[in-house]
Amino acid sequence: MDDAPRTGARTVVDVSAPRPVDRAWVDEAVRRITADANRSADTHLVHVELPDGWDVDLYLKDESTHPTGSLKHRLARSLFLYAICNGEIGPGTTVTEASSGSTAVSEAYFARMLGLPFVAVMARTTSLEKVALIEREGGTCHLVDDPSAVYDTARSIANATSGHYLDQFTHAERATDWRGNNNIAESIFEQMGHERHPVPTWVVVGAGTGGTSATIGRFVRYRALSTKVAVVDPENSAFLMAFQERSTEGARGSRIEGIGRPRVEPSFLPTVVDRMIGIPDAASIAAMRYLQDRTGIRAGGSTGTNLYGSLRIACEMRAAGQPGSIVTLMCDPRERYVGTYADDGWLASQGLDLAPYLGVLERAWTTGEWTG
Repeated sequence: MDDAPRTGARTVVDVSAPRPVDRAWVDEAVRRITADANRSADTHLVHVELPDGWDVDLYLKDESTHPTGSLKHRLARSLFLYAICNGEIGPGTTVTEASSGSTAVSEAYFARMLGLPFVAVMARTTSLEKVALIEREGGTCHLVDDPSAVYDTARSIANATSGHYLDQFTHAERATDWRGNNNIAESIFEQMGHERHPVPTWVVVGAGTGGTSATIGRFVRYRALSTKVAVVDPENSAFLMAFQERSTEGARGSRIEGIGRPRVEPSFLPTVVDRMIGIPDAASIAAMRYLQDRTGIRAGGSTGTNLYGSLRIACEMRAAGQPGSIVTLMCDPRERYVGTYADDGWLASQGLDLAPYLGVLERAWTTGEWTG
């Protein structure tokens, strides 16, 4: 009898995966990352005391208290879990990233936790303090002269080592569960629950990957909240240009590390942003310094960008007689910028004059009038 399948009969095909997944390693990697998150308390929501008589409250979500000292700790955790669960990272995988610093610090931390080699590709102008932090966490820094080359260089190193390029700029908006699961948006709204104005009128953030604004913008829509999202963007960044439907030709990225990019990153979703405000670099650094002088809070440059935009919105609300609250982020600490934003010599070398913006901030803080 002929055992060959008859014409039209279906043949069962059983093919194993080309790259068998070490499930025991995956399970242990996820356990270690989850245990790290479980050990870490949520970050503080700090009420910034504005002058008496204001019916507008300002809050700083202090992301500098993460184990690696910045907002990017959340992103790095999500990126590693995303890549591990997608089968892209396994035992011994060389992990690479294109980063301006803080993301790489956090990613180096998780790579060391899992026993993986990590290479951060960044512009040569990145602060020495951040380079030292990455190396302290066991990472290797690969510096490039052209900031726009970081993407291709990180990808080529991953290809050459049969490794994995985390690609924060593409994956930030999809690696984070924007519906909740202890993301930054859910944390903010839970912590605001007992405040005078519990549903923020505005949440103000910068855009580096675009992942934070995407997460918050989606979350407020998913929860049917009235909160609006404002993105503050530094000089020479492509995001504001694109939001205004202008050409991004000439965008160079920003001197304010961690935010602003020379191109519009895939994770930036302008459709969930309600407003964008351009902030001069000198204004960002002035606000960073003013915050310390007024409150003692020692923050970095991107926090200054957030504060400058937040105070502008607060003054607008006050002028309109609109009560409410504003939440913004403290992204990382001042100590990462001792040789740049905190150094008067560096400011002079960059031609940055803080005086006009310090005047705007002082008038806004003391009178509630915005003159910027």
